[in-house]
Amino acid sequence: MISTHGYAVHSSTTAAAPFDFERRKLGSSDVLIDIEFCGVCHTDIHQARNDWGNAIYPMVPGHEIVGTVSAVGSSVTKFKVGDKAAVGTFVDSCRECQSCKDGEEVYCDRDLVLPTYNAKDQNGKITFGGYSNNIVVDEAFTLHVPANLDPAATAPLLCAGITTYSPLKHWNIEPGKKVGIIGLGGLGHMALKFSHAMGAHTVQFTTSSGKVEDAKRLGADEVIFTKGEGWQKAHAKSFDFILDCVSAPHDIVPYLSLLKRDAAYCTVGIPAEPVRVPAFALAMGRKHVTGSASGGIKETQEMLTFCGKHNIASDIELTTFNQLESAWDRVVKNDVKYRFVLDLKSL
Repeated sequence: MISTHGYAVHSSTTAAAPFDFERRKLGSSDVLIDIEFCGVCHTDIHQARNDWGNAIYPMVPGHEIVGTVSAVGSSVTKFKVGDKAAVGTFVDSCRECQSCKDGEEVYCDRDLVLPTYNAKDQNGKITFGGYSNNIVVDEAFTLHVPANLDPAATAPLLCAGITTYSPLKHWNIEPGKKVGIIGLGGLGHMALKFSHAMGAHTVQFTTSSGKVEDAKRLGADEVIFTKGEGWQKAHAKSFDFILDCVSAPHDIVPYLSLLKRDAAYCTVGIPAEPVRVPAFALAMGRKHVTGSASGGIKETQEMLTFCGKHNIASDIELTTFNQLESAWDRVVKNDVKYRFVLDLKSL
C-alpha cells in the first residue's frame, strides 16, 4: 500500500482536516502521481456539504489534478517517471460497453463510470481525490499535460475545461458560427476562450456592466445585456448555439428565441430545479434543448492538446489548505476570477 496525506471532510457540517490514508499498491498498469496542484470545483463543495444527498464520509475531494509521475507499473507504456500527468473527474469505467469503446466513458452505458472521489470502487473501497499528496490511477485514465502550459492553471481544465470544450466540439462550433455564453464564472470563462479559439463569433450574455471588459479580454466579440424586458428582440433567430454555464435556476425561454432554426441551447451549469420550456418555444424553429457532462478520456486529451496549441489555460488564484474554508465561501459567492487552485507542492 502507498501512504498518503491529504485533507478530508468527515461530515456535512465540518471543515476539511488533515487525513492520512492508503492508496492501493501500484498495479502493472498503474501510474503513481505526486500531486502538485488541484483545482477547487464547486462540485467539491456540493459533495462535501451533501447538497446532492450522496456523500460518503470521510471524503477527500478534488478532481482537477496535475502532478508529476513518480512511479509506473511494469506494463505502463504511455508514461514514464518525471512526466507531467493529469487526472479528471473519473478514474475507471466498465470499459466494455459501446460508450466506453467509443471513448465516451463518462456516459458509460452500464453506469459504472467511477468518480475520482466520493464513490466506491469494485472492491467497495472509497475513492479519494486530489486534496492529497499523491494518487494511483490506471494509465488508461491518466492524461498528458502539454509542456508549454502552466501546471497550476492547467488543473481546472480537467473539469471546467472539458465540460465546456465537449459540447462546443459536439455541436461543431467553427468559423462562421455565432455562439452565446451564459454565465461568466469558472465554466463560462473557459467557454469564452474555447469558442473564440474555435473561430466562432462569441457573445457573452450578462446582467452586469462590470463584466464587459473581462468578457472581451477572455474572448467575447460582443456583450449583450439581459436586464429588463425585451432585450432579446434585437437578437432573435441569430445564434447557432448557446452554452449555459449558470448553476442557479433561471428562465431559459428568452434565450430560445435567439436560436436559428435547428440550433441548440445546451446547459452545463445544471441547476438543481427542472428546466421548464413551453413546447411552442421548441416547435417553432425545431430547436434543441440539451445538456452535456464532462467528456471521455480521448476527448479530454484532445482538449489538453488544443489548449497547448492555442496556449489556453484557466484564470486562477492559488490557495492553500489553511485558506480552504475561505476559498469555498468565496466560490459560493462567485467571488473568484475564475478558479481557485490548491498548491500542494509543500503538503
